[in-house]
Amino acid sequence: MGSNKKNFRLYLNLRNYSCLAARRRVVVTGLGVVSPLGISSEIAWKNLLKGNSGIVALGDEYNTLPCRVAGVVPKQENSHVEKALSKLNLKSMAPATCLALVATQEALSDAKWNPDSDIDKENTGVALGMGMIDLRDVCETNAALQLGYNKVSPFFVPRILPNMAAGHVSIKYGFRGPNHSVSTACATGAHSIGDAYRFIRSGDADVMVCGGAESCISPLAIAGFCRLRALSTSFNDQPSKASRPFDKQRDGFVMGEGAAVLILEEYEHALKRNAKVYAEILGYGLSGDASHITTPREDGSGAILSMTRALNDANINKQQITYINAHATSTPVGDNIETTAIKTLFKDHVSKVYVSSTKGAHGHLLGAAGNLEAIFTILACHHHVLPPTINLDNPIDDLNYVANTPLLWDSDRRVALKNSFGFGGTNATLCISSMN
Repeated sequence: MGSNKKNFRLYLNLRNYSCLAARRRVVVTGLGVVSPLGISSEIAWKNLLKGNSGIVALGDEYNTLPCRVAGVVPKQENSHVEKALSKLNLKSMAPATCLALVATQEALSDAKWNPDSDIDKENTGVALGMGMIDLRDVCETNAALQLGYNKVSPFFVPRILPNMAAGHVSIKYGFRGPNHSVSTACATGAHSIGDAYRFIRSGDADVMVCGGAESCISPLAIAGFCRLRALSTSFNDQPSKASRPFDKQRDGFVMGEGAAVLILEEYEHALKRNAKVYAEILGYGLSGDASHITTPREDGSGAILSMTRALNDANINKQQITYINAHATSTPVGDNIETTAIKTLFKDHVSKVYVSSTKGAHGHLLGAAGNLEAIFTILACHHHVLPPTINLDNPIDDLNYVANTPLLWDSDRRVALKNSFGFGGTNATLCISSMN
C-alpha cells in the first residue's frame, strides 16, 4: 500500500513537472495608459516617481455630496483623449470604451504589433474589462424616455455593456483570437491580464491585448459610494492629500478614471520579431473570500489564498518576492486586512519585502485599477525603481513601505506580486518578473 502511494506521488510530480516544462512563457511587449497621472505610460510613470497627484476637486454639481474629489484624466485640447471623447464617438460608445481605444493604440504602437496577415490576426485576442457602467448615461437615457420612446438612443444598450471595449478593439483592428471581457469590480483589470496570460500559455493565442477601462465618475456614483461610507470625505479642500493608503489618517478611497492596456505575447513569438520585452508574467492566482459583499475576511485568508496560488502557478518560493504592489485603496478596513495577509504569508521574510500602493497618486480606478498598477509594477521591474505611496506620513504598522519617494530596486532578478481585490470577495494576484 505504501509503495503504491509513493508511486502515485511520483507520477503526480512527474506530470506536474512535464506540464511546467511544456508551458509557454508569456512576456509584456507593449504598454498604453490614459490616467489621472497623464496620457501615455511614460508620462504617467514619470509623474508617479515625482510624487505628483492626479486627484482634483470636482465641479459645482458635487457640492452637496460628502466627497467632492476624484482622480480625473487631465483635459488637453486637441489630445488623443479629447478627440476620442468627441460627441460622435459618445453617441455609440461609453466614455470608458473611448479611453480604452486610446490606450490600446499606444500599447500596440509601443509593441510594434500591427498584423496584416489573417493568421496573425487570428492569433491575436482581446481581454478588456470594465467594472461599472456609466450611471450618468443611464440617468440621461431615462430622462429622454420620459420625452418619448424615439428619444432613446439605439446605441444605449451597446454603450452600457461591459464587454464593448473588447468588442470595439477587436473590430477596429480585426483581431479574431479570444474576445473576452471580465467584470469583477475592482479586480477586473488584474483578472483580465491573468486570463489573457492563460490564453497565451495554453495556446489559444500568441498575442493578447488586455487590461481594463473605467469612466463612471458622476454625482450618482459618488453618492452611492458615499452611502457605503467607502469614499474619503475629510480632504475636500486638499484633494491631493485625500488618497493615503496605509496612513493612519486615511478615511476612504478616491474614485478615479482611465484605461490601461498591456500587450502580452508568447516569449518565442516576441523573440522572433525582435520585440522589446518589459517583463514576464510568471503566475496568476485567484480566490474568493466567501464572506461579505464589501469587506474581506479579517484574517486576510482570501488574499493569502490568492497570493499563494500565484506563487504556486509561477513555481517560485516566497523568498524570491521582494516587492508587493498592494491593492490598498486607502480604506480603514481594507488596508489593515491586506497588511495582515502579507505578514501572515511571508512571516520572517516580510522584512525583506517592499510594499507600496500607487493609489495615493491616482486614486482608485475601480475596474481599471489592477491593470494600471500592473503596468507600474512592470515598469518597476524594468527600470529597477520601486514606485512610492504618496501621503504615507504615519504608517499603520511596521511593514517595509516605499513611502513618498521612490527607491532603487537593487536586485539582479526583480520578482513582484500585484494584488487586486473586488466587492463580492473576488481576489486576483499576478506574479511579475524582470527578464534578467
